[in-house]
Amino acid sequence: MNPFNQLDDQSRRSFLSNTARTAFGVTLGGASASWFSSAEAAEAISKSNGKAKNVIYLYMAGGMTHIDTLDPKPEAPSEYRGPIKAISTNVDGIQLGQHLEKTAKHADKMAIIRSMTSTQGAHSQGNYHIHTSYTERASITHPSMGAWANKLDPERLKGTLPPYVTVHTGNNHPGAGFFEPSIAPLPVGDAEKGLQNAKRRGNVSEAAFNRQIALRSKLDEQFADRFGKGQRSVRAYDEMFNSAVSLMKSKDLEAFDLSKESRDSHAAYGTDKFSKGVLLSRRLVEHGVRFVEVQFGGFDWHSDNFTKADEKLPILDQAYAALLTDLEQRGLLESTLVVIATEFGRTPKIDDDAGRNHFPKAFSFALAGAGIKGGTVYGETDKTASNVITDKTTASDFNATIAAAMGLSHDQVLYSPTKRPFKMGGKTGKPIADVLA
Repeated sequence: MNPFNQLDDQSRRSFLSNTARTAFGVTLGGASASWFSSAEAAEAISKSNGKAKNVIYLYMAGGMTHIDTLDPKPEAPSEYRGPIKAISTNVDGIQLGQHLEKTAKHADKMAIIRSMTSTQGAHSQGNYHIHTSYTERASITHPSMGAWANKLDPERLKGTLPPYVTVHTGNNHPGAGFFEPSIAPLPVGDAEKGLQNAKRRGNVSEAAFNRQIALRSKLDEQFADRFGKGQRSVRAYDEMFNSAVSLMKSKDLEAFDLSKESRDSHAAYGTDKFSKGVLLSRRLVEHGVRFVEVQFGGFDWHSDNFTKADEKLPILDQAYAALLTDLEQRGLLESTLVVIATEFGRTPKIDDDAGRNHFPKAFSFALAGAGIKGGTVYGETDKTASNVITDKTTASDFNATIAAAMGLSHDQVLYSPTKRPFKMGGKTGKPIADVLA
């Protein structure tokens, strides 16, 4: 019985490929790493007080339009703003696009960064850059934010549940990058189905299952004696296998079971696949999973932008608002950071097909919850949302801010297999002090 059968063929090949690449010859930081923390990092961490013990990272795949959501421009010419109106929020002076009506009631919990900018205008490269703080290279895979968070705070790796889970993310996620397999995220392909094939089959008794495990260990002894127990490939496989078996036997497996949620909870979040993923993220952090990413695909609106906005944005609005409400009511918002991110924005000027195209020059992200100063807007674009005019913010800056909110140093160095230094905040990332609580 394989606990990882829930992966499709491509996901399984990718997972095994990453595991093999990590297992054979990857040199982690360990004793050879150079560690340092700048005064800036120390100040940012001190300010945030490391309040974010958990992170829920909501990723809008395809490039979410900023002018229709987090950075509306009601005074812009019609060929830019289109039919979507700006609405007020519960914070004076902050407006959102009309489809974020429920979110508007939570602006006091949010820090909106309206000055994101990038040079990565293609989906794959933009996605990779936002997740890792680095540009995509054929020679190396950099770790994503969830992997960094757990690598820099290894105490959180203890326990049965995986410390990092991705939901609906597909096969293009950088995952653990050059870190070891124990840091890699556990992918959940369908939130409603949970973690599939992770329970002992009904026709196999516990005694029979234990005998199979014992037999496997016996057979492995022969392999280890021949090839050496210290070999990384052996250790990597053993870690993965033993963790999977432990999870199969644990009551914590219920964290992945949405049937345990009430009808009211399901109704509050919504019926969409993404909505269920967001509900699952709350269950997982409630059970101690440190970093959960949920992806919402389909934001690549080159045509019919406004029809698609009518269909899609209310789904995000309902699920996001429900999540903030739910976390607050359960006393979890003060320890959970909630992120809204995407790979780039969309062209502010509407094209001939009523669409918006790729636009990395200016776009918007949002942070809410633990370690964040709510009711905040950071940065500004011009009157058509086409150019950042104050406080330009890179992916590295944004990721350094996540690090600071978690009490981690964004400039702590780890070395890749080729002995090159890398940091959670990239080469030049600096935490945005103005949005940290």
